[in-house]
Amino acid sequence: MLLAMTAVSCKLPAADGPPAAADPAIAAQAINALGLDLLARGTAANGNALLSPYSIQSALAMTYGGAAGDTQAEMARVLHFPANEADLHRSFAELRTRLEAMSKASEERAKRAKEWGGPNEPVTLTVANRLFGEQNYEFRAPFLALTKDLYQAPFQPMDFKTAWEAARLQINSWVEEQTRQRIRDLVPVDGLNKNTRLVLVNAVYLKAPWAEVFPQHATKPEPFHVNGGVAVPVPMMARKDDFGYQRGEGFAVVTIPYSGGDLQFVVVVPDAVDGLAAVEGKLTAELLASFAKPNATQVNLHLPKFKLEPPMMRLSEALQSLGMKTAFDKPKDSANFDRMAPRKPDDYLFISDVFHKTFLELDEKGTEAAAATAVVMMRPTSIAPDPPKPVEVNVDRPFLFAIQQRSSGACLFLGRVVDPR
Repeated sequence: MLLAMTAVSCKLPAADGPPAAADPAIAAQAINALGLDLLARGTAANGNALLSPYSIQSALAMTYGGAAGDTQAEMARVLHFPANEADLHRSFAELRTRLEAMSKASEERAKRAKEWGGPNEPVTLTVANRLFGEQNYEFRAPFLALTKDLYQAPFQPMDFKTAWEAARLQINSWVEEQTRQRIRDLVPVDGLNKNTRLVLVNAVYLKAPWAEVFPQHATKPEPFHVNGGVAVPVPMMARKDDFGYQRGEGFAVVTIPYSGGDLQFVVVVPDAVDGLAAVEGKLTAELLASFAKPNATQVNLHLPKFKLEPPMMRLSEALQSLGMKTAFDKPKDSANFDRMAPRKPDDYLFISDVFHKTFLELDEKGTEAAAATAVVMMRPTSIAPDPPKPVEVNVDRPFLFAIQQRSSGACLFLGRVVDPR
């Protein structure tokens, strides 16, 4: 789902005792917080939006591992990272381990169900990291060890100096393969040049069937208030079932479980037809995490089918507006990624751009989603009580959504729909 380029270096745990148990909630907090920041700063408030905070943060966490000095401090503040860097990297590693275990368990359940003649489509979730680095460049060994050991990102030598276009095509081809061809042309034609030294890629792909499908015969055209205004007919799915449900100030939250139950689709529906902006302004990382385990309530749910495939996003401007400036060498000669590669007066690394691309399709059977984030490094050229009867939730107005892992609260995807057509 994600393509990212970055660098990391830190000490390995001491050998005289086991490290403290990794807590995926650390990564989840940072993922959700930055996701909300970028939804507000990096997307148009009156348009559909789709991000993969997990993809973006995985890439930037690796990049952060190579930062030093003021650049490291700025990145920690903007990316909502804790003071203990080792805990951060272990947390991302543990979160990935749990996601992979969830996918494997789903495959085993589907295999057993197939033997018994029952439903047998598993949740498919793949996460892949890779470092595409300039051949013979002086990357620091601890950085390469950290990205390989904790992020499972092998190093692949490239010739950016004389064949950067061929390198771009190779990186994009790798992303396409990892995302089942859902993410194409992540790195644009102007994304690399002879000064590129590293592109760290994290790709994520998800195909998740609902725990219980929406009956196709129940889908029919119903009104949806596009942009909080005039209602137009859109294909609306319908199902009455026990869903997660809770009330907030001016909004309702419904969660729909995917097969296996550890992933869920979260829908945040404003009370007011034109209330999306006000609700979005109230959301926090902590509030998102609280949606992970809501009360089970019988809900009569009407939810539009939709497909989102926004164009590639350049996140550098949004990240700089949040305060992450020296990482992009603003002002000039301020970037410090000495833990990634030795910083020399005439040869040092900085982030030239962060590319992000996503895809999501939701229908009666479930959800397919993919995302890619690329961080390119260059050298200078120069809660509520249960109601007594079924709750009616008609998602007929602009809404927010997330795909969330319940055990950690991390949002793999986050977005808004103002027009599902």
